[in-house]
Amino acid sequence: MSDNVRDEFLAEAQEIIESLSRDLLLLDQAQKDAGGDPDLVNEVFRGVHTLKGIAGMFGYHQLGAVAHALEDLLDDLRLGRVALSQEVLDVLFEGVENFQRLLSDDEAALAGVNLDAYAANIERVSGKGRAAVHDPLSEYDIDPGVMAVLTEYEEHRLRTNLQQGLTLYRLHVRFSLASIDTLLEDLKRRAKPVAEIITYLPSMDGGDGDHIELDVLLASGVSAQHLGEVLDAREDALRVVPRLRGATHTHVDTPVPDGRPETPIPDGRIPPAPVPRELDQHAGISEDRGAEREVTADQLSLRSVANTVRVDIRKLDHLMNVVGELAIVRSSVARLTERIRRNPELRHLALELHRVNRGFERHLEELQDGILDVRMVPLGQVFDKLARIVRQVAREHEKEVRLVVTGAETEVDKLIVEELSDPLMHIIRNAIDHGIESPKVRELAGKPTTGTLALNAFQKGNHVLIEIEDDGAGMNEGKLVEAAVRKGMLARELAGEVSREDALNFIFAPGFSTSASITDISGRGVGMDVVKTNISRLGGVIDVQSEQGIGSKFTITLPVTLAIISALLVRVRDRWYALPITSVQEAIALDEHSVRTVEGREVLTLRGGTLPICRLERLFELTHIPRPEAVRQYVVVSALGHRRLGFVVDALAGQQDIVIKALGPSLRDTRGFAGATDLGDQRVALVLDAPGLLEEVLSGSEGVRVRARA
Repeated sequence: MSDNVRDEFLAEAQEIIESLSRDLLLLDQAQKDAGGDPDLVNEVFRGVHTLKGIAGMFGYHQLGAVAHALEDLLDDLRLGRVALSQEVLDVLFEGVENFQRLLSDDEAALAGVNLDAYAANIERVSGKGRAAVHDPLSEYDIDPGVMAVLTEYEEHRLRTNLQQGLTLYRLHVRFSLASIDTLLEDLKRRAKPVAEIITYLPSMDGGDGDHIELDVLLASGVSAQHLGEVLDAREDALRVVPRLRGATHTHVDTPVPDGRPETPIPDGRIPPAPVPRELDQHAGISEDRGAEREVTADQLSLRSVANTVRVDIRKLDHLMNVVGELAIVRSSVARLTERIRRNPELRHLALELHRVNRGFERHLEELQDGILDVRMVPLGQVFDKLARIVRQVAREHEKEVRLVVTGAETEVDKLIVEELSDPLMHIIRNAIDHGIESPKVRELAGKPTTGTLALNAFQKGNHVLIEIEDDGAGMNEGKLVEAAVRKGMLARELAGEVSREDALNFIFAPGFSTSASITDISGRGVGMDVVKTNISRLGGVIDVQSEQGIGSKFTITLPVTLAIISALLVRVRDRWYALPITSVQEAIALDEHSVRTVEGREVLTLRGGTLPICRLERLFELTHIPRPEAVRQYVVVSALGHRRLGFVVDALAGQQDIVIKALGPSLRDTRGFAGATDLGDQRVALVLDAPGLLEEVLSGSEGVRVRARA
């Protein structure tokens, strides 16, 4: 299999799996609220069936085996042979997890798939769910000819509705063949809130060359009069299907009194004809397996002509690099134009070159914005996966947790979304394990037994903020400080001087944990330090707030994109650096007389507040390089979250769009730098990692110098 074909399969399979995950979460909620939703069961069935088909086509036999076993369970579920329960849902969710592992290249993930054990789980819930029930169809006067043409699924839905005590109706309709699709969809839309359409049957009255007459079998819990009003049915078109003599209730097959004017319907007759396949709302899930595959193939063929194209993110990276190089060319042309303009004899040429360059700039900006827009994806992609994690972890710990998601439509760069999965998963796992209490403890504390975990995302300027908040026990400041002392992170004599903010930030220290015991997901002292490291690599910061007994809140601040960014060029001694503009709040001239030292750190007062400052020449150990006399220094104020820091530099050279290049294996782990960029005039500037520097300086580790001898 070629790499391109394999990538196409993986993308298609991943879309199906994500859709399955969303549908199962909805089905889980529907099971709790109303006992289930047959439409959702059918959606899951179709998704698994499609996945089985493409897995076999591309040689993923293990994936196909899991899908086949799951398809059998779903078939039993939708046909009523197995009852929907939390135990059945657990097995369905386990199937999605197995799908995800089987698509992974990670050997550890693949090793976690035990097909025999999973097949045994399916067999177990299939056997438990079966139950013999009284057949209500025997109580109704339904024409045997009608029963003969019902599919197994339609017969199951008919039986299920009657078991629930709903009334069976027969609606006679006459549709124009030219607009039958529209009229049929309108009928479905009207009926859905109050009734379930079981099937469409060809009427014995037939129709004519322009019309078709159908008898629609419906089940509903509303009165005949109400149903007739909702469906806008003629007074003689809607009838109740009667029960047989001796049944609990007896109905008379009479027209529904309506009193409204009769809807005009053209006359004419044609001989009875079978209902076209496309009119059967359950065509894709009948017992006719050949037809089922045919419908699935139609669905796949429709996808192939959709107005979307899957693109490898690496191709977009390449295009973005090309755009970055063009931006460098644009800057070079602007400098050449300025040099030519100074020559009076070439001024007319400079004007023409300036006009050409302006057009080039405009089209380049459109190209850059277009590529950035293609790279943007909604955060809902990762939020859907987290919803599955919440359900799984909550059940493992026998806790009741409700996930509330807002802002799932907020868009960020695709690469950021991919890198966010693990940090968010760690935070949510810890929130459920450490934060949210058990139902009994919550009840004793006067809280609802179900804990709430809120996931919120929104854009603020050039940043995206993601908030993860729980209403659990919160963090005990004293325990955090005591754990830090016990692990040698803090001298005991300084324990009383630790601020609340610093105490909470201990949770991000490597190896830090307050757990007395180790669980599968926490207590080992790994996790939150990894969270902070991964978010820093994305150019973001994480803040934490907590109130004991009320809950905790983590706020992640991230740039919208990492592909191409605007940066402020600054000079420190004879070195040039680029500071991402998303991290820059303002730049001011430095007044040395306003600088004072507080607790060993230089600060200055800015608009009534205290601003810590960092002299980059000292941090980067460049003080040995001579600085030109009478150089006026500046303070570039960097702000991320609620923290601010002023970087002292020697010169500002304006704003420029840059593409960040990796530093390479030997310098990849150098702290303080996000990469390097070409400035277009044979100069290379290091790109400052503002969140990393801010964290390093404000945490008091400024003594650890970073060398920048580029």
